[in-house]
Amino acid sequence: MSDWKKLFYITAVFLLFYFLPFDAVRMKDAVMEALFMAQDYARQHVLLCLVPAFFIAGAIAVFVKSSSVLKYLGAGANKFVAYTVASVSGSVLAVCSCTVLPLFAGIYKRGAGIGPATAFLYSGPAINVLAMILTARVLGPELGIARVIGAVGFSVIIGLLMELIFKKDEEKRLEEFADEGAVEAGKPAWKLILYFGVMIGVLVFLNWGRDESMAFWNMIYRTKWMISGVLLALLAVMVIVWFNNSERKEWLKETLGFALRIFPLLFGGVLIAGFLLGRPGHEALIPSDWIVKLVGGNGFGANLFASVAGAFMYFATLTEVPILQGLIGAGMGKGPALALLLAGPALSLQSMLVINSVMGFKKTAVYAGLVITMSTVTGMLYGMLFA
Repeated sequence: MSDWKKLFYITAVFLLFYFLPFDAVRMKDAVMEALFMAQDYARQHVLLCLVPAFFIAGAIAVFVKSSSVLKYLGAGANKFVAYTVASVSGSVLAVCSCTVLPLFAGIYKRGAGIGPATAFLYSGPAINVLAMILTARVLGPELGIARVIGAVGFSVIIGLLMELIFKKDEEKRLEEFADEGAVEAGKPAWKLILYFGVMIGVLVFLNWGRDESMAFWNMIYRTKWMISGVLLALLAVMVIVWFNNSERKEWLKETLGFALRIFPLLFGGVLIAGFLLGRPGHEALIPSDWIVKLVGGNGFGANLFASVAGAFMYFATLTEVPILQGLIGAGMGKGPALALLLAGPALSLQSMLVINSVMGFKKTAVYAGLVITMSTVTGMLYGMLFA
């Protein structure tokens, strides 16, 4: 970093602390909301969501060979297979926009094409089976069905568009993986399938939510700690028996690398999002009634604002439904409601910071732009049909 850049950042921080009215009530509330949101994130998502995801990402980087990734998710793979694998594997995880990031970084690092990789990136938080059911039950079947169709369609369309837009860049990036895949050899496929299946099972069951209205779902919730414990014990046996000491060390090294690279960006993004928007039901710097006024009706402006606001806000898994229930009750239009559902769970300010560190600013901007644009247009069409 040049001296001029350092001077610019120092000056910006100085002016921030010099002019901001920290004694104002709203400013104090915004600071506290940033801290409370960071605390909620640490308590609810780091240990049970992010830590398992970092271990899975580290395992992908060490044990999944580029030739395997190229076969199913590379630029030369069959598109139907690639996008089916990406969207299905993403939806099975049912994670939030932050938890999916280490997994996305892992497969992208091992040679997945940008199309299937971004399809996976979108589908993980967006295509959540329980969230779809909850949306239909709480917000109405029309909105629930529209969310299912929109989310599934978006994951494929966004992936295909990213692949088309960055075709030349991807050809250069994937050349090194094609050469690497010709000489590498790995563990037997059945061992890796079981190994990753158990780790994904741990991630899924540790984060299994309660739903008293669904007997089978709630039965699994009551036994989730026992199931997770059994899976963790099985994972420990696999790691000890199937992998040697150097492989285990490499796995931990890659896991730590992902954590050190991604977590600071996520934490910084959570603080900023909390400072500006606050937690659901709490005021921060931007008054919530401003948002309600801006998303009334089904016009272009309302849908665009809902998409942009959703893209920058952070939604923990399933929290988007009660938030939208309150917004709709306050006058939010049906179109903007769908736009927020399609853009919100799949993106957040902190996730964009991490995606930028993985793919670069240009690709991140295009990805976010596609999500926002498609959410806006889809919201407008839905609002016209069902207003």
